[in-house]
Amino acid sequence: MNKVTTVSVKADEAGQRLDRWFHRHYPALGHGGLEKMLRKGQIRVDGAKAKAAHRLEEGAEIRVPPMPEEQAKPAAPRLVQVSKAEIDHLKSLVIHKDDEIIAINKPSGLAVQGGSGTIKHLDAMLDGLKFGNQERPRLVHRLDKDTSGVLILARTAKSAAHLTSAFRGHDVTKIYWALVVGVPQPHQGRINLALLKQAGKGGERVRVSDMGQSAVTDFQVIENAGRRAAWVALKPHTGRTHQLRVHMASIGHPVAGDGKYGGAEAFLGGDVPGKLHLHSRSLEVPRSDGKRLSLTAPLTGHMRETWKLFGFEEASAKGIEWP
Repeated sequence: MNKVTTVSVKADEAGQRLDRWFHRHYPALGHGGLEKMLRKGQIRVDGAKAKAAHRLEEGAEIRVPPMPEEQAKPAAPRLVQVSKAEIDHLKSLVIHKDDEIIAINKPSGLAVQGGSGTIKHLDAMLDGLKFGNQERPRLVHRLDKDTSGVLILARTAKSAAHLTSAFRGHDVTKIYWALVVGVPQPHQGRINLALLKQAGKGGERVRVSDMGQSAVTDFQVIENAGRRAAWVALKPHTGRTHQLRVHMASIGHPVAGDGKYGGAEAFLGGDVPGKLHLHSRSLEVPRSDGKRLSLTAPLTGHMRETWKLFGFEEASAKGIEWP
């Protein structure tokens, strides 16, 4: 591509980060090359310089500079075959549906978006959740592949813009449940440790660093299994990558099954599955009419089995008050 082009942001791309937009449209352009173009101002959004983390709005004009032919190759369309059984299963995960929002109880192991070596993912199956709408549901936030629980989808472009703004502006209340190794002392507290992303083997990693971005998590122990493990409720006030996992590991109580940040210590052994025990229990989001919608997802899969193993009762979490 030897000339400047201008591309308009589509409705279903609203809220997406600029660097992810380029990765989707020009996958051969490496991160280093993209950052260099951004620093030089060769890439612009609505005529202004922009950073990689800039959130795009529908209709925004992206200036795409000339690129070597190998970098300018557009992404090849990847056709993903989705069976009726898979669509039926996806529909069975729906825990809420109205004119603006669909919420599902995402199972552990289902990737939200595609990545290296990931072909089957939620984003590829969203046509199956139209429920008669002309528009395809849109992702407005993410959960890690191995994290289960409440995941919200916007049913319209207007709803997507509203919800994306709410998540970005921290106008969403999130509560997670986790099984952690050991029992945090005291049983209630706040973790305020900045987090810094870094590249590494096995994908992106995050570490505690004064040079990172602010990250704050409140925690409360609900029940414990002796000194071996504890059921902890977590309330993040920020939404950094892997925030809850890194924060719990940083105080010496990694999430069970989280070998990435907890190492061998994160695996309790015995009858406890060696999978990540982290669940998005509830979300409270603002609707466009000003009312707030509260959504709750019951435990499923290996976490439900672990709760049975330790005799934890979901009702024990009722009445928790946060500072």
